[in-house]
Amino acid sequence: MASVTEGQILDALRGVPAPQGGGDIVARGMVSGLVVKNGNVGFSIEVDPKEGPRMEPLRKAAEQAVEKLPGVLSVTAVLTAHRGAPGTAPQGGQAQGGQQQGGHGQAHGHQHPGGQQRSAPGRTPVAGITHIIAVASGKGGVGKSTTAVNLALALSSLGLKVGLLDADIYGPSVPRLMGISGRPDTTPEKKLNPMQRLGLKVMSMGFVVAEDTPMIWRGPMVMSAITQLLREVDWGTLDVLVCDLPPGTGDAQLTMAQSVPLSGAVIVSTPQDIALIDARKGLNMFKKVDVPVLGIVENMSYFVCPHCGGRSDIFAHGGARREAEQLGTPFLGEIPLDIAIRETSDAGTPIVAQEPLSPHTTAYKAVAEAVWRQLNDQPLRPAPRIVIQ
Repeated sequence: MASVTEGQILDALRGVPAPQGGGDIVARGMVSGLVVKNGNVGFSIEVDPKEGPRMEPLRKAAEQAVEKLPGVLSVTAVLTAHRGAPGTAPQGGQAQGGQQQGGHGQAHGHQHPGGQQRSAPGRTPVAGITHIIAVASGKGGVGKSTTAVNLALALSSLGLKVGLLDADIYGPSVPRLMGISGRPDTTPEKKLNPMQRLGLKVMSMGFVVAEDTPMIWRGPMVMSAITQLLREVDWGTLDVLVCDLPPGTGDAQLTMAQSVPLSGAVIVSTPQDIALIDARKGLNMFKKVDVPVLGIVENMSYFVCPHCGGRSDIFAHGGARREAEQLGTPFLGEIPLDIAIRETSDAGTPIVAQEPLSPHTTAYKAVAEAVWRQLNDQPLRPAPRIVIQ
């Protein structure tokens, strides 16, 4: 079967009318970032940020138009936005970034360790997934993604079925950390198949857009993308889905808290005071939306010289443990600053998989065991109504 060309894809997209009339989405300059590889197609549709939640039918229409072409194996379209994006014009009364979208009237739920779900007013479970946990940080640069990847692998080493969702829309790093490239294919039901490596099912925005493509998105776009990555992926049956969130306390975190019954959050921090201030903000944010905080991990906790064996507390030491004690939150463990963790991460062979008997892997597994104990011990609680003030 002949491969589909960019010209054929653009011709198909010319059959998709632009919103508010005035031509098609190609003529209006709304299509960007077109990528074609081995029959797998991806592109962005630029819309006004205020129109984001209303543009989902347009996105699906564009995907369906391309799916009909011979030689197309999968299609992934994402909504993106720039200020004053071409092809759209703002209207009064549109949903604004940061407000809850599409959540009214839906059933909430929490899932029991045995797989049974109970509905409660507000959040909708993802079918087949028993626990969803968020790995978060109050600021960037603390090793959150490296921790999320190794935590997922450590949970898998306990015999669990584990998925890894890279929800860091602005800076997806999981593809590189996991050593995965290429694009996901689709199921007959038009869901994305997660990529698989080292026993994990993995999905990331990094599989959909080129690595050097900036995500110039506002709140509604981020919310839409995370919802798609959660609900339009065939995760199958999982014991745990580990979600690597972007740093901070913004739209991505609120979207996760509002749309699915999170079983808990793991906060990653380094030991110094400036990082702990931001970690405290992240912890309090999850508490405000009534998501259990499973504990704090102190990353880059200390450095042991590979030559002399001397220990240096480069970023101080023990700050996260003290913070956890003051806040009444479990302290999950210390992960050292070590060149082996950096090298294996850069190589796409995380240390838990590459060196299963190393002391670093032992530290990650201790964190995973503490998390899993809490997931099984915590009582089943109805998800509350979330009010953003």
